[in-house]
Amino acid sequence: MKEIVAIIRPNKINATKKALDVLGFPGMTACKVVGRGKQKGILGEVAFTVSPELQNQEGGMKYVPKRMLSLVVNDQDVSLVVAAIIKINRTGQIGDGRIFICPVEEVVRIRTGEKGEAAI
Repeated sequence: MKEIVAIIRPNKINATKKALDVLGFPGMTACKVVGRGKQKGILGEVAFTVSPELQNQEGGMKYVPKRMLSLVVNDQDVSLVVAAIIKINRTGQIGDGRIFICPVEEVVRIRTGEKGEAAI
């Protein structure tokens, strides 16, 4: 099993959740996060007034609002889920996000005690 963690634009969260649901992956955790990449923030990414001092700073904003999705899938489903996330979220612009794929040793459903694939 693998955990897929995707950091995406806030305006892409609903389309991403719908696409994953259609593909059979409705279970996920989503949360609001802030961060920045190599560009140290994107000034045009946030919808509020920016002070002149901030506009003139090299690198733009310190942190940019994003959404983080996390879901655990079987090994054979990783490429399908990653491809769907990329298809929905790729704009070709700086700030499209990142996807991290991590190994998962075990999953246990708290309510029933099921383990492994049955717990997903």
